[in-house]
Amino acid sequence: MQVPENITDYKAAYETLLGQNKEILEKLEESLNENRELAGRLELLMRQYSELQRQLFGSKSERRVPQLENQPTLFDLEEPKQPEPQTEEVSYTRHKKEKKQPVRSSLPAHLPRKTEVIEPSDIPEDAVKIGEEVTEVLEYTPSEVYVRRIVRPKYASPKTDGETQISIASLPSLPIEKGSAGAGLLAYLIASKYVDHLPFYRLNKILARNGVKIPEPTIGGWVKKCCQWMEPLYEAINNQLLSQNYLMADETGIPVLTQDKPGATHKGYFWVYYSPELRMVMFDYREGRDQSGPNEVLKSFKGDLQVDGYGGYNEVFRRSEVRALGCMAHARRKFERAEKSGAPRATTALKYFSALYAIERAAREGEYSAAERYALRQEEAVPRLKELEKWLKKEAETTLPRSAMGEAISYTLNFWSRLLRYVEDGRFEIDNNLIENSIRPVALGRKNYMFAGSHEGAKRSAIIYTLMGTCKMRGIDPFTWLNDYLTKVPDWPANRIAELAPGADTN
Repeated sequence: MQVPENITDYKAAYETLLGQNKEILEKLEESLNENRELAGRLELLMRQYSELQRQLFGSKSERRVPQLENQPTLFDLEEPKQPEPQTEEVSYTRHKKEKKQPVRSSLPAHLPRKTEVIEPSDIPEDAVKIGEEVTEVLEYTPSEVYVRRIVRPKYASPKTDGETQISIASLPSLPIEKGSAGAGLLAYLIASKYVDHLPFYRLNKILARNGVKIPEPTIGGWVKKCCQWMEPLYEAINNQLLSQNYLMADETGIPVLTQDKPGATHKGYFWVYYSPELRMVMFDYREGRDQSGPNEVLKSFKGDLQVDGYGGYNEVFRRSEVRALGCMAHARRKFERAEKSGAPRATTALKYFSALYAIERAAREGEYSAAERYALRQEEAVPRLKELEKWLKKEAETTLPRSAMGEAISYTLNFWSRLLRYVEDGRFEIDNNLIENSIRPVALGRKNYMFAGSHEGAKRSAIIYTLMGTCKMRGIDPFTWLNDYLTKVPDWPANRIAELAPGADTN
């Protein structure tokens, strides 16, 4: 560059250099931004690759991996040559430990006992009994199918006017009028499908082994009639649950056969609402996952609603009388995925979560009251939450937004105000795991009976899942309750139907 001869030239040269440097800095900044974006894309691709590897090679009950062309199988490979074994003489002293006799746990005391006495064959005449040895073993008798014969004797007596009076007892009300299925069989079929996840065609085979053949459409008709008896109680549970001021909500998919999609299934959704205080759950079937479901169900709800980060509840939260609580388990899972994808800093976040959950575990094992749990959280959980928030904000400054770690931090900070709220009231839970436990039977059912036969069938399933789920939450045997309910409900007053709810007498 030529040396300037006067101040004007110096000024012009300076401005030229300044412009060039500015242009270089802009290009450098542009390159850095591009590198950041590429690094984010690379992180995303690596995470997707890691997830694909997990799906292909992870622990799954069923995997379908296409065989690569011309790839030799294990049996096509040449057997490797084994080296000649080398021997070496080793001597040592082994101390023999005395084996302890295993202690067998006692069998449940509530089970009925059938006693079998085996006398010795050669008892001397002068022998005196001095005791006995008792051995107990568990036995099993397959389910018994029997015919209940209801016999009603008829009596005739003459009247004064010469006519004859006939006396006969009334036939007890049955769940299916003029049907051949009693309450016990109906309870068995419903509990087996919706609690034990056995499809009806398998139940048909089980009954056939007992010499009873019932067409599948007949069973379907029976269940439909039972749902008509259960619907009033379902509505009563719905009203009772929505009168609470603290609920959890979640949703899960269910494949449904429809005429709109021949040969394919429509993905419907069960929206699930749970009251931790009542230990009562309610399933609501909707054909989609849009906001119309919770908007309609929760239109009269006032209080605190605990959900994950799904936006389907946003319209509900726009109402001032509904306050949002977050699910700490969903935030923790984000960091668990980040740790598996190779983000070492995620371990630090998981330590914070472990400390928070240790506090909850201590309160649960100590059977703390709501007031005691509130005091414990204020003393121990609140300081840890403040530390975690400070750490998250610091890490967010140096973390790629599209990385697994970046997504975990972003999710947690976006819902931080909701996640914090569980410490405000000892009644609140730290997460939504209780409602997820109630949804698990639906997931197991999908693997066994695959889909609902129609939208109406899915609605009936929602009714049954509500009642079976409430039995589970209240520690009540589903078969025993359903058998009792179907026996009583035909003659039960409609305005007292809530008295027949699972565990209603323990409320």
